[in-house]
Amino acid sequence: MNITVLTSSRADYGIYLPLLKKLQADPFFNLKIFIFGTHMSVFHGLTKNQIKEDGFEISREIESLILGDSAEAISSAMGLTMLKFASVWAQEQNEVDLIFCLGDRYEMFGAVMASVPFNIPVAHIHGGETTIGAIDNIFRHALTLASKLHFATTQHHAGRIKELTGQENNIYNVGSLSLDNLNNIDFYSIGEFKTKFGVDMSIPTILVTYHPETVDLRNNLNSLNEVIAALDTLDEQILITMPNADTQGNEVRTVLLRFAARKKNVVTVESLGTKGYFSAMHYSKFLLGNSSSGIIEAASFRKYVINIGDRQKGREAGRNVIHCAAQKDNILNVIRQINELPDYDGFNIYGRGNASEKIARILKEINLQN
Repeated sequence: MNITVLTSSRADYGIYLPLLKKLQADPFFNLKIFIFGTHMSVFHGLTKNQIKEDGFEISREIESLILGDSAEAISSAMGLTMLKFASVWAQEQNEVDLIFCLGDRYEMFGAVMASVPFNIPVAHIHGGETTIGAIDNIFRHALTLASKLHFATTQHHAGRIKELTGQENNIYNVGSLSLDNLNNIDFYSIGEFKTKFGVDMSIPTILVTYHPETVDLRNNLNSLNEVIAALDTLDEQILITMPNADTQGNEVRTVLLRFAARKKNVVTVESLGTKGYFSAMHYSKFLLGNSSSGIIEAASFRKYVINIGDRQKGREAGRNVIHCAAQKDNILNVIRQINELPDYDGFNIYGRGNASEKIARILKEINLQN
């Protein structure tokens, strides 16, 4: 089976990783990887190098990123991605049995929508989820409607896919792929982490990942300033990972870098990679921000999460996630609450780390039926 996997950023690549390993190792599958979006951007860490270091061959590099984070720049990048992929699919249409897409990014939307006139089957991962505070919500549901196969992360999300598509066939609850990464991961030691990233994780650390909310743009910087005002009062080391390429992402980045420049206990890292990010999560006290990683992976590390604002609002979350308004006093109250709680000992509602195995098995069964 000829599988083409689309990856546009470090975020989706980290989730894909166990599936890529599974497909590459199985002779039943012929794997191609098409990269685009921020993977070729030095500004975003040139993450295509990580893909190569992990032992994968990149079949195509599609340049479609536009500098800037205004609404016009994002819309233009989306259109350019669609235009570039129109040519790609015209050349590849007879060589692809199935396209894999993941998530909800505008770049992914452009790449997949360009494939629709060619009638190439699409498999979608992470459909049926809801994130009220991000325009990604629109793109995710559109990708669901464009797809033939659906690999959901919970039964609830599988039910939403049925509602969206009006169909029950080809919808599978497999859990989250990102949890497969945890099965055999070899965390960096504290010393290795310091050597690679310049951050000493032996110090009590709060891991912060904060992205702009792309629905209500007017309040982004006000909300971020409230978050910073809360962090400014803390003695713990604060490790901040930089935001994705979203509307107002550069503005958020600039504010975070200025904050780090004036605070000795604040450090920023552009990209930790999958192993680095999970190592940071492993050593941190808790997570703070509005990243999906807090919703999906943190429970497997027995970490509490302070989920700020509306970006992830609507996505199913476990008991380790505490939702909080972007207000200094509210954030500090939740931090005090977490410091008094016993260690989290609940399960992860997003699965047990066998999604890639389930997906590979389903693909083989579907192929045999056809």
